[in-house]
Amino acid sequence: MSFLGKIFTWWDGATLTTMLHTARHGEHVGTDAQGNKYYRSKPKEGQRERRWVIYDGANDSSRVPAEWHGWLHGAGEDVPESHLPPPRIWEVDYTPNATGTLSAYRPQGALESGGKRAGATGDYEAWSPDS
Repeated sequence: MSFLGKIFTWWDGATLTTMLHTARHGEHVGTDAQGNKYYRSKPKEGQRERRWVIYDGANDSSRVPAEWHGWLHGAGEDVPESHLPPPRIWEVDYTPNATGTLSAYRPQGALESGGKRAGATGDYEAWSPDS
C-alpha cells in the first residue's frame, strides 16, 4: 500500500499512526495461523495493559481465532499458544466469516449464483377460512 494509503485508510491493514504506536509502545507476543500479529503495551506502573491486533490483510474481527479473542479481552494472562490443549482429531481448522464475500455460501437458486428456483410441485393447497 502507498504511503498516503497508510495515512488515510483504516480498513486495509494498520494505518501509519497505528504502526508508529506499535513500534513505540508495543511488545509483540504472538502470531496466529492466519498471520495476524498480537501486541501488548510495554508495562508501565499504574497503567492497565492494553492489547491489540494488527491484521494480515483486511481488518475483519471475525479473522481472530477464539483463543486470541479471549486473550485480547483479558480472559487470560498467558499467550494462548502457551496453554492450548492439543487439537482433537475431529476439530477443523479455523475459517473466518465469509458473509459478504465471494466465497460466501449461496444456495441453489440464489440470485447471486445466477441460478433459478425449482418450480412449484403442486403439492401446496391454500388455506381457506370457509373450510
